[in-house]
Amino acid sequence: MKRCCEGVGLPCLFKGVGMASSRPPKYLLVFDFDETIINENSDDSIVRAAPGQTLPEHVRQSFREGFYNEYMQRILAYMGDQGVKMGDFKAVYENIPLSPGMPDLFQFLSKNHEVFEIILISDANMFGIECNLRAAGFYSLFRKIFSNPSSFDKRGYFTLGPYHSHKCLDCPANMCKRKILTEYLAERAQEEVEFERVFYVGDGANDFCPSVSLTSADVAFPRKGYPMHQMTQEMENKQPGAFQATVVPWESATEVARYLQEVLKKKC
Repeated sequence: MKRCCEGVGLPCLFKGVGMASSRPPKYLLVFDFDETIINENSDDSIVRAAPGQTLPEHVRQSFREGFYNEYMQRILAYMGDQGVKMGDFKAVYENIPLSPGMPDLFQFLSKNHEVFEIILISDANMFGIECNLRAAGFYSLFRKIFSNPSSFDKRGYFTLGPYHSHKCLDCPANMCKRKILTEYLAERAQEEVEFERVFYVGDGANDFCPSVSLTSADVAFPRKGYPMHQMTQEMENKQPGAFQATVVPWESATEVARYLQEVLKKKC
């Protein structure tokens, strides 16, 4: 299946060491991070590094719908004021557990890396994602990681920025995953890499937006009982056939691995 997408190519943010095969990969596999690869929301997890492992009421009450990135900036500023340093954050990120079955799925992908091109699109942050994946030993699986830029300033404060701006009305102001995925497919098409199918593994409402753009050849893997799963069910009930991709809910990522294994068997 050929894909033709309009869009401007994105710069390479992070590259893994895989994908050395001379033949282009057949499939694109897209992962979310929070509550997909890892079994927690990493933005909630880092509060464990705060004094008393809690936030003051005035910070918690400052959240506005659609502006979560700005809310996290305020949380990080507060934690910086409290003396929380890079090593404290790093320790938390490195110890966030992977979701059930995720190590098995990653081991399967490691053995079949020439078939799958793997990217990660997350509304978390680059520092936290890298810390976690390096500690787990799976960082090199990913060709590119798209997430909010993060760094430590001269004061040692953990700073966070928005990923981009967009016009999507369904996504938070700092990130539309559909825009990122569409532009990535366009960039790869310009490089003469066309994918037969796209597989999307996620859990949240911001994963539903890109999954709606998938075709009937593609597969969406929503985590069972999470917002992405609920939203696919609601769309199917209200507009049968509108959600084109095959939907395969999962509780353990071993279910994703088994499905992909069957896909490869059918190709043999």
